[in-house]
Amino acid sequence: MANTYTQIYIHVVFAVRARACVIGPSFKEELQKYHGGIVRQRQQKLIAINCMPDLAHVLLGLKPTESVSELLGKIKTGSTNYINMQRWIGCRFSWQEGFGAFSVSQSHLNAVISYIDNQEQHHRRKTFHQEYLEFLNRHDIPFDKRYVFKPID
Repeated sequence: MANTYTQIYIHVVFAVRARACVIGPSFKEELQKYHGGIVRQRQQKLIAINCMPDLAHVLLGLKPTESVSELLGKIKTGSTNYINMQRWIGCRFSWQEGFGAFSVSQSHLNAVISYIDNQEQHHRRKTFHQEYLEFLNRHDIPFDKRYVFKPID
């Protein structure tokens, strides 16, 4: 679209189904590159990513050509299929339904990048569950605790 100018930064968090700790260090980097490839293929911008054993944090620069939901659907479906095709884990892999998406201002980009890069240290002090509920509260996002995390089957 001519004369359309945007600056949209989104910090996205999504979890492994049942928050199982299955993303291992042996394939973490390759998985992150795969996520980045999907983002670039969709003509969006990957700014920062860190996959932990049970979740992923991704900072995106978005063009208004695609919704966050559409892009995350492509990332999650594509990476699920890729992980299963590679047989990196001993069972069928999937991401939990849904995700958290939080807008980020230009002035806070460096802080969010640092936060994403330092997830290992951060999660020594706080669980993902605690962190995620704090995100929702901090951003005044209404939620029902019963539905934030799908229980283990």
